[in-house]
Amino acid sequence: MKRLTFLILLATAFCGFCLERTRAQRQKSPDPPETLIRNATLLTIAHGALQNTDVLIRRGKIAAIGKNLKASADAKVIDASGKYVLPGIIDCHSHSMLDAINEGTLSVSSMARTRDVLNPTDVDLYRELAGGVTTLNLLHGSANSIGGQTTTVKIKFGRPIEEFIFPGAPPGIKFALGENPKRSSFTPQPGQQRRYPATRMGVEETIRDAFVRARDYKKSWDEYNAAIKRGEKNLVPPRRDLQLEPLVEVLEGKRYVHSHCYRADEILMLINIANEFGFKVRTFQHVLEGYKVAKEIAEHGAGASTFADFWGYKIEAYDAIAYNTAIMVRHGVNTSVNSDSNERARRLNIEAAKAMRYGDLTEEEALKLITINPAWQLGIQDRVGSIEVGKDADLAIWNAHPLSVYARVDTTLIDGEVFFDRQQDLARRADLEKERVTLEQAEPNRPSRVGGPPTAPRQRRPANEDDDIWEGDIYKP
Repeated sequence: MKRLTFLILLATAFCGFCLERTRAQRQKSPDPPETLIRNATLLTIAHGALQNTDVLIRRGKIAAIGKNLKASADAKVIDASGKYVLPGIIDCHSHSMLDAINEGTLSVSSMARTRDVLNPTDVDLYRELAGGVTTLNLLHGSANSIGGQTTTVKIKFGRPIEEFIFPGAPPGIKFALGENPKRSSFTPQPGQQRRYPATRMGVEETIRDAFVRARDYKKSWDEYNAAIKRGEKNLVPPRRDLQLEPLVEVLEGKRYVHSHCYRADEILMLINIANEFGFKVRTFQHVLEGYKVAKEIAEHGAGASTFADFWGYKIEAYDAIAYNTAIMVRHGVNTSVNSDSNERARRLNIEAAKAMRYGDLTEEEALKLITINPAWQLGIQDRVGSIEVGKDADLAIWNAHPLSVYARVDTTLIDGEVFFDRQQDLARRADLEKERVTLEQAEPNRPSRVGGPPTAPRQRRPANEDDDIWEGDIYKP
């Protein structure tokens, strides 16, 4: 009972913190009409690096780029001398904000929507802002040949969920190939029937069957709508099918396919199905054997969103190489590196830098892996991904070059508004530590996390220590 009381107090305090932050941000005075970032090195992505250059932000957009820009008298001014400004990092494969990502009961679950279950209080969002990330592609899991619908968001942590949704971003859907949808590691309980499919052949068949049904469904609606236009009366519309409607959007080019995959043979298989039904795969996700079929991926017009050097965790990931990213780039594939991890998402700048070590990509090519390339993969390249006049002011200010392991983010802005500020974070740590101590004192004899005798008070990192974003880790002097 005491432990339950402590957990309730802790949850209440955290929710209260998020609600207070949201309320304060809603009630605060209006943002300054302009924000001026002065004297930075701009890594524009579109026009190279600009030294000692200013960025003027007006109403959430980049209004001007140049030297010695003038701003209004009440503008907010950020001195970025000696610092670097990079477009907000875009993660093309994320599961942040999602507490459960697999609807594994069916092979085709295209009617499920990640948009309906987003958690705006996920603390990982704040940590990702601290790593310069501003946009996420939130994907369903990979237990299904055709999974649920994706959601593109801006990380407006502390705001209502409606403010997270990226306005105008094309909708997407998750596909999956290989070991996960055929459920190789799944052992049915006694009396439980194994779900179809159980082979790569079956995965292909479930995708083809779904598109055959979607094509017929589209035809029935096309015929009905044509009859309406002809003025025919007493028509009965086809029965709506929520499973097939997203696939009709794929056939019509209105919804992007993001497909989990590993092996070269399954990549070619999905390309063949896409060609058969007349749609394009927007991105192959993971795509660890993409280097073997980079030419075919480029000819299809698909992008590739991959890991920099993460492999060997299951049998189909054994043939990966560290040069995969660079080889696909050299073959003309629009390539990005992603996280698929709340932890890796905090250091995507370093994941991009690895492509310079493994494959000799240029600095600009490496930066494109986490900016304009994933922006194209999500269909939002006209809004974000580079520093250009007219684009959204989604920016991160770094204390050193972002491709350096020593670089850290000082400020992250989304639509011209600050959502992470390192100095504010440091100043707030003492108050957070006091709040934690108060909660722990409410139950001094609480059991340990794994049961057993009461735990002794933990020695914690000093609240004023200037290191990475504080997570309440045990302090080890």
